[in-house]
Amino acid sequence: MSTKHTSNGRTRSILRGTATIIVVAALYEITARSGLFPRALMPTLAKVASTFADMVADGSMLHHAATTLARMLAGFALAVVIGLPLGILMGRSRLVESFFLPLTSALMPIPSLAWVPVFILWFGLGNAVTVLIVLYAALFPMMLSAWSGMRSVNRLWLRAAGAMGADEQAMFWKVILPGASPFIITGLRQAFLRAWIAVVGAEMLAASDWGLGWVIYDSREFLNVDVMLASVAVIGLIGFAFERLVFGSLERFTVQRWGMVRTAKG
Repeated sequence: MSTKHTSNGRTRSILRGTATIIVVAALYEITARSGLFPRALMPTLAKVASTFADMVADGSMLHHAATTLARMLAGFALAVVIGLPLGILMGRSRLVESFFLPLTSALMPIPSLAWVPVFILWFGLGNAVTVLIVLYAALFPMMLSAWSGMRSVNRLWLRAAGAMGADEQAMFWKVILPGASPFIITGLRQAFLRAWIAVVGAEMLAASDWGLGWVIYDSREFLNVDVMLASVAVIGLIGFAFERLVFGSLERFTVQRWGMVRTAKG
């Protein structure tokens, strides 16, 4: 019954999302055809779709998307490798917490794109700057979420596990990590969204060639608004796919599997 209820809920969510997209697309098309803006500045959806199809056919859109995704994944992977262990250590050690927490709280509010001019001076144009900007954008929310998750684990669970003879290793893998997993998954999602925004912005300023951010910025010089909008649509589609497919699956295989999220009863 709960499975059927979950399936119906997903169907309703998809229908609501589809309806929203249709309404927004209709409003855009009406505005584009109204003459309120010059057609060169607001092309119709048919023109944008045609441009998108042409860019897919000649391979340029796939190249731009793959380049952006590679840069983002490289920086995001570094953030995971550095941020998750540090966040966990912050939650487990007062000494590590007292050193990194003030640093994290001070650096996290600084927009990642504010560092682009500095990184360009240090590292020049190209992939290195973009990857580092993604690392910076994703690192701190990941650290703070992992730290919050470690600190939020119910102490009763720890005492119960200890009373049953669990050692430190079993306590961590069987109690602490599952208890912190909702915060960690949330941190990964937030870090990905910040990283996806950062990589596009960094490409506009620092990428020397290729990438969705670069093609949007380059198209502005020639008023190729159809190319810009097609690229924006791809950015949205990739972000949506990661949010629903990757992180949704990760949540089902970890948080719900460990019983940290209770599904609604039908």
